[in-house]
Amino acid sequence: MTFSRGIGLFFGQIIKGIVAALALSRVHPNFLTFLGLVINIWAAWLFAAGSFRWAGVVVIGAGLFDMVDGRVARETNQVTKFGGFFDSVLDRYSDLAVLVGLQVYYASINRYFYVVLCAVVMIGTVMVSYTRARAENTIPRCKVGFMERPERVVLMILGALTNRMPHVLWILAIFTNITVMSRMIYTWQETKSLEDAQLRSVPSSPTTIRRP
Repeated sequence: MTFSRGIGLFFGQIIKGIVAALALSRVHPNFLTFLGLVINIWAAWLFAAGSFRWAGVVVIGAGLFDMVDGRVARETNQVTKFGGFFDSVLDRYSDLAVLVGLQVYYASINRYFYVVLCAVVMIGTVMVSYTRARAENTIPRCKVGFMERPERVVLMILGALTNRMPHVLWILAIFTNITVMSRMIYTWQETKSLEDAQLRSVPSSPTTIRRP
């Protein structure tokens, strides 16, 4: 067994124990999702106050609720379509709340360039989710790209704990929008393939032969 696998199994057992305890408590999964949003708002307040390292710790706590709400729903047979929708909507609010906190901080120290950079990250963050949701109304699946929510959260945590947030914002601003463009290209290719397949499946009409 490798060291990294051992760490994964160790934390996996911790998460499993937390899920089991929450399932026994009969807490509703949607409440856990909402609690995750509240904790992220707390993190946003800490970012706005300039307490980046504490904000990073709080974001880790919020991520824990993000990991367990779906598992608790499955464990307690409370999986619903609305639950998935609710989780997705509150995830967007959580992402944007943290970035608003950063904007408030950078505005308070007159670093307006980083206020704009946060806005670019906000656009990319929303569009990564929107392009997938919109594409999957047309094609079966659109999960291309590599800057989805788990990657973004990990980067925010690392930026907060190491005091390298400007570097993280640049990475997020660039690669979230690259992910959006890659999803647009992928969706174009997939829809074109579907349309071509439909055209090939339509039988050609027989040529009418006129007699003199």
